[in-house]
Amino acid sequence: MKKTVSVPPGYRPRENEKFMNPVMREYFRQKLLRWKEDLLRESNETIQNLKEASVQEADLTDRATLETDRSLELRTRDRERKLISKIDAALRRIEEGSYGYCEETMEPISLRRLEARPIATLSIEAQERHERLERTHRDD
Repeated sequence: MKKTVSVPPGYRPRENEKFMNPVMREYFRQKLLRWKEDLLRESNETIQNLKEASVQEADLTDRATLETDRSLELRTRDRERKLISKIDAALRRIEEGSYGYCEETMEPISLRRLEARPIATLSIEAQERHERLERTHRDD
């Protein structure tokens, strides 16, 4: 059985504590779960709005606007769906103990980066290398 770890109120990971200690892991786990919950709630609201919106607008301009809005909303939801799968992958990494470490270098990802992008799998340096390589291949 897994023991539960509680995160003290107002806790923020700090550089001077042991990287990915149980409290820090739990902090990021809760952060990811809250983010996923927000995305799912927004997605459900979108579904409700799409069900309620009337496609039978008499005015052609109104219909075109409605269709454009729907299309944009669906693209946004698709991006969020992909984001949810990345959140799920990050939650799995927390369970496995590899969360917070760069996939390429196995070095810790900076706390500032993880705070800003909790689904990050690469350190800033590795991400920049990856993007440079991508640009080089795209320019060929």
